[in-house]
Amino acid sequence: MSTPKDLVDAIIEQWAGVRPDLDTAAMEVFGRIFRLSRAMGDRMEKAYARYGIARGEFDVLATLRRSDAPYTLSPRQLSATLMLTTGGMTGRLDKLERAGLLRRSPDPHDRRGLQVTLTDEGLRLIDEAVGAGLAVQTEALSVLDDDQAGRLAELLRQLLAGTTA
Repeated sequence: MSTPKDLVDAIIEQWAGVRPDLDTAAMEVFGRIFRLSRAMGDRMEKAYARYGIARGEFDVLATLRRSDAPYTLSPRQLSATLMLTTGGMTGRLDKLERAGLLRRSPDPHDRRGLQVTLTDEGLRLIDEAVGAGLAVQTEALSVLDDDQAGRLAELLRQLLAGTTA
């Protein structure tokens, strides 16, 4: 069964018409990756919106959740993991603290430092939100069988490794 042509195919055909000398193989791959990223980003935002959070807040809560009990990290550790400036992190932490999803407290090992900890409500919310997000991703991936999905994951791992080296 052949997959119908998509917008990337149309762009490739247009380039072939005006610049037949170009090798557009990379454009076919990355054009689809970019479009897939945008489409899935929109779907994930909708899934998280049901919990009153956006993708950025989800990332903070999920990073704390993955740190395991007591679900505590310093703002600096969060910033480094999420590749955010301290200013960007402060805004997210302020919003999440106001919502009662995390709390900031003095670091008992560093008088100048802070710790950020998930509250019970934050733990409940992130556990539900991560399940909702995975359901959206699983549904999108259902157009592939398990073998195809595994091959795609491996190919993307190789591609990512090759672009971050």
